[in-house]
Amino acid sequence: MHTIFVCSDAVGETANTVVQATIRQFNASQVQVKRFGSIRTEDEVRSVVEEASKVNGFIAYTLVLPELREMMRQEAIRLSVNAIDIMGPMMQAFIDTFKDSPKRKVGLLYQLDEQYYQRVEAVEFTVSCDDGKDPNAMRHAHIVLLGPSRTSKTPLSIYLAHKGNKVANYPLVPEVKPPAIIYELDPKKLIGLTMNPDHLVRIRTERLKAVGLPFGAKYATEERVKEELAFAMKLYRELGCQVIDVSEKAIEETAGLILADRT
Repeated sequence: MHTIFVCSDAVGETANTVVQATIRQFNASQVQVKRFGSIRTEDEVRSVVEEASKVNGFIAYTLVLPELREMMRQEAIRLSVNAIDIMGPMMQAFIDTFKDSPKRKVGLLYQLDEQYYQRVEAVEFTVSCDDGKDPNAMRHAHIVLLGPSRTSKTPLSIYLAHKGNKVANYPLVPEVKPPAIIYELDPKKLIGLTMNPDHLVRIRTERLKAVGLPFGAKYATEERVKEELAFAMKLYRELGCQVIDVSEKAIEETAGLILADRT
């Protein structure tokens, strides 16, 4: 088992996100991540580096205070541990380019500011509009996700909500006419999700296993899946909305494609 150490003077979410994105690029089933947050002393830094050295792991760290970053650098050199400074180079680039000085206060990302409350509001809105619960609320959504069952609408909605977007999602079923409001919305607000039929069949089959339903249920047959996907694609063409194939995409990647068109 290989170990990556995430070390931070805050909660370590920034470094952990980078580490998790990196792991996905490898066949890394034998990798574990150990997180050390709220680092405040040089002794704590030294302890993390010593543990990483013993197991031949490496460290990804976000340390704002220069004395802790310097201790990490020195200890990593002394014990021949690979230590990657996630935040330091970015801060230095800001200093060099904009001639500004950092606040050097830990945990600023997670202080309760206006953006925080906007995210909370967005999450509450998104949960209340999940799975077509309140079609009329789509008027107030920033993003409306459309797609057949099991095309990642709900997890994608929640991820986007944590970025501060009010998201509504609506499940498409051939037997149910979509609400009229969908045709009244700006097409730029609408996102149509689709998936490779074989991939969707596999996902639905696993879902049936999880809930204890028979494998042969119509819900997971190739014929039914193709019918639903064809129905969805026809609707997307009528709406003139963006279409994203989520077959092999992580939630973060799909969200990136959606948000890229909104910057």
